[in-house]
Amino acid sequence: MASAPHTKLFVLDTNVLMHDPSSLFRFEEHDVYLPMVTLEELDNNKKGLTEVARNARQASRFLEEIMGGNETAHLEDGCPLAIQGNRHLTGKLFFQTEHVPTDLPGLAGSKADNQIISVVLALKKQHANRNVILVSKDINIRIKARAMGVAAEDYFNDKVLEDSDMLYTGLRELPEDFWDAHSKDMHSWQESGRMFYRINGPIVKSLLVNEFVFYEFNKPFHAIVRKIEDNTAVLEIIQDHQNPKHSIWGITARNREQNFALNLLMDPDIDFVTLLGQAGTGKTLLTLAAALTQTLDKKRYSEIIMTRVTVPVGEDIGFLPGTEEEKMAPWMGALEDNLDVLNKTDEDVGEWGRAATQDLIRTRIKIKSLNFMRGRTFLNKFLIIDEAQNLTPKQMKTLITRAGPGTKVVCLGNIAQIDTPYLTEGSSGLTYVVDRFKNWSHNGHITLVRGERSRLADFAAEVL
Repeated sequence: MASAPHTKLFVLDTNVLMHDPSSLFRFEEHDVYLPMVTLEELDNNKKGLTEVARNARQASRFLEEIMGGNETAHLEDGCPLAIQGNRHLTGKLFFQTEHVPTDLPGLAGSKADNQIISVVLALKKQHANRNVILVSKDINIRIKARAMGVAAEDYFNDKVLEDSDMLYTGLRELPEDFWDAHSKDMHSWQESGRMFYRINGPIVKSLLVNEFVFYEFNKPFHAIVRKIEDNTAVLEIIQDHQNPKHSIWGITARNREQNFALNLLMDPDIDFVTLLGQAGTGKTLLTLAAALTQTLDKKRYSEIIMTRVTVPVGEDIGFLPGTEEEKMAPWMGALEDNLDVLNKTDEDVGEWGRAATQDLIRTRIKIKSLNFMRGRTFLNKFLIIDEAQNLTPKQMKTLITRAGPGTKVVCLGNIAQIDTPYLTEGSSGLTYVVDRFKNWSHNGHITLVRGERSRLADFAAEVL
């Protein structure tokens, strides 16, 4: 295996390929090595309709393409990774072609993880002048590898951010000297009952389109950045949904962030909204209130579609009795709870009026399973994706590309509560879309901070 000593040799664990099959093409000028046990495990996991099985099959197809021209050549020399759209790669793919003794003191040799560590140790001896690194999504194998003196790393390429605290929050506090620094050449005007300001100055460079800005000193000021051109930004004063006069379906915003979220949800120019926040910050309630107002009162959308990832029982909902809607019912407790709250907002209608409203709402809300989303197109729908932190970037793309003309997509989630194995705060599909969509003129994002359930829930979230 001849290669430049300054390039590294990355040994891939199976879970990296099953998490991201294109990881084979993510190591630039460095070489990639696959132990035989990795191929065995790929083969064992390729059957079925799960995301993992699909990825295992895709990884196998990539391997076949890479080996395509090398069927008669010696695999010991490696297969170039520069195929199709990856012509810039200079590294090679190597397979394990000879048996490696698994003599690891203190570790059971037959276990797949330990066989991989044995291979890495053998490669280290073979290539003393090269950096040999094990790449795995599994924390335990990385700990074992380091204990055996082997360099081990997580697979970072799918991570949008190293630190989730750096994620775009969608809002920015203006400094106390904001008006002094930006009042020169400032224009303000009214248009269709809305108030606009055009500012220029040092802060403009750091603003993003549809980012909320707030000033909480002598004259409080809440606005959204509508346009950025050269060195000027246009700010629009937002609607105050904390005032009962501007309530949405009887719901008023209880804090600044909720007010910002309602402005995004009610804005017909914004097609894609992401709301992040821990349990009890009001994500689902605000979204449903905005969806019902725009579907039933304003007739902007024809119906509301709600979907969420059914993680706890795996991929399939088939064993539950009933139709797709009835099968999804156990996961839709959050929807039921919020509809109860929304139904109680109108005190004057009495029991009959409430029952009639409830029936009307039920006809307009459809509950769909993620498993049946491929190939669909939604026209003039209000699509709500709940628990979106459990989606991979690929699943997120599949869902968002379902949106046809006139459809609004809202993703809700809490990246601190991920239930899917192999997904972390940095690699979740929700983190991915928040980062990739920021600064698009039809996108809006807000991170909700304060819980608004009850003093008991707030105290529990703080101390437990």
